[in-house]
Order: sequence, then C-alpha cells, then structure tokens
Amino acid sequence: MATRKPKEKNYVFAVGRRKTSTARVRLFKGKDQTLVNDLPFAQYFGGPTASKLLVKPFQVTETEGKYFVTAKATGGGKNGQLEAVIHGIARALCKIDGEAFREPLKKAGFLTRDPRARERRKIGMGGKSRRKRQSPKR
Repeated sequence: MATRKPKEKNYVFAVGRRKTSTARVRLFKGKDQTLVNDLPFAQYFGGPTASKLLVKPFQVTETEGKYFVTAKATGGGKNGQLEAVIHGIARALCKIDGEAFREPLKKAGFLTRDPRARERRKIGMGGKSRRKRQSPKR
C-alpha cells in the first residue's frame, strides 16, 4: 500500500458569514485574479461599489496587491455573499499576522459578524412579521 504524501498548503483558509450567506475563503500570497464561485470577482458581483468594498480589508492592513482570493459563497443574496467574503478575508488576514492586522481590522469593523437577518413571519399577522390584523369597525 502506497503512503500518501500530504500536499503543501500554500493558502490560509477562513469562513465568513452574513445573514444567511456563508463564504469559504482561501487567501493566497502573490498576484492573481480574485475568483468567487469560479468566476472573476467583477463578473460575479458586478458594479464598482463591490470592488471597492472587497479591497477595504487589504487597504486597512496595507497589504493591497500582496494577496489574492478564491471563495465559494453560498446562500442568501449577492450583497450578503459579498459581505461574507469580506468577513472571510478579514479573518484570513488575522490568521496570517494576528498581532499586526487584528487591531486595525477590528477598528474598521471587519471582524464583527453582522448577525442581522430577516425576521420570520408570525402566525396571525396577516402574512407579515409585525403587521397586526385590522380590527372590525363596529
């Protein structure tokens, strides 16, 4: 029986979450294209706002251009997935150098998982979560 040689891991893995979205992020050293769900970042999310938000953790830690990302995002909508990817990037940067990166990322609010989610609908509320049924006039 042949023994398996473990592959050398040349990335840092982290999970980011937001609302019902989850992003499994791999942070690689070097320069390459950032991919989300096997598509280029700009093609998957689109719009200039998304690309500005993605580079924020790198700008805060002054590591812009030193790392690139591959991510698998599931659940929720595009905006929730984008914020989950950003959360995952920040967590991965902390794993690389916690002493230098943790404080600026924490101050910028990238390490805090935003727990806000849609409120579930309640029974007897006419199909909405907070609406009350209209009472009869007389």
